[in-house]
Amino acid sequence: MSDTPASPHAPASPAPTRCGVVAVLGAPNAGKSTLVNTLVGQKVAITSPKAQTTRARMLGLALHHVDGAAVQMILVDTPGIFAPRRRLDRAMVNAAWEGAEAADAVLLLVDAIKQRRHELEPLLETLATRPERKILVLNKVDRAKKEPLLALAQELSAKAEFAEVFFISALTGEGVAEMKDVLARMMPEGPWMYPEDQVSDVSERLLAAEITREQLYRQLHEELPYDSAVRPERYQLRSDGSIEIHQQIVVARENQRAIVLGKGGARIKAIGEAARKELSEVLGTKVHLFLHVKVLENWAEDREVFEEIGLDWVR
Repeated sequence: MSDTPASPHAPASPAPTRCGVVAVLGAPNAGKSTLVNTLVGQKVAITSPKAQTTRARMLGLALHHVDGAAVQMILVDTPGIFAPRRRLDRAMVNAAWEGAEAADAVLLLVDAIKQRRHELEPLLETLATRPERKILVLNKVDRAKKEPLLALAQELSAKAEFAEVFFISALTGEGVAEMKDVLARMMPEGPWMYPEDQVSDVSERLLAAEITREQLYRQLHEELPYDSAVRPERYQLRSDGSIEIHQQIVVARENQRAIVLGKGGARIKAIGEAARKELSEVLGTKVHLFLHVKVLENWAEDREVFEEIGLDWVR
């Protein structure tokens, strides 16, 4: 064995890598999608003031460097957990719990203002019996008073064993950097599961449909209930580099079709313009978006629609 020192020109050993799964759970409208977008550093999940906006389980991919290691965190943005009544509800809740299975960390995100106790309590009971490492995250602290926040954290910590408690604002980013450091340290050593430049597991085709659905909810927040979906129909690259996208907005009743269309087609035009503008920014190229509305009374019982919007069919 030689005692000759290593050459100063020898290649440096690559930085160690870590990779793990973080499931983001919570009651509807706690801010899960906003937090995932903030951690990733760009939009990968749609947000809306409307509860239960997220339907399918989606992955956001966040990169971070901590303690000399390059870390890839696979963030599972889950639908809000609530008492399911319809097949669509059951599929959404199933997607949420499946997202938590075998996660290296489970974040319970709580809206510190609204709290939504009727949905939070059963969630805490279930989490208390699960083996995954649990982290309590109180969100929207930019709008909450400190003393009630500390009392809430103590009360919830007594109901399940949390390894860490964080106070953050997913919207402003307050407290998120510190939380990201701790999460990165929790991830096990191992190779990355996705390429460095990938930010989500969602296809551009499905993300495009989600962005249109986001506009549908934002512009018709009061008028349109959950009886709507956006089905991707065609996604085609044109010879000039632009993208042509055709989508079908599905509603359950004829009067809802009239609401989506608006007077003289004004509302669907506004929805299309807003979605097209955002899609152009997200995809980095000009987008031609074509929307039409279809009435399908029992779409929430249609297996084909479920699969098209990224949900598993449940009985």
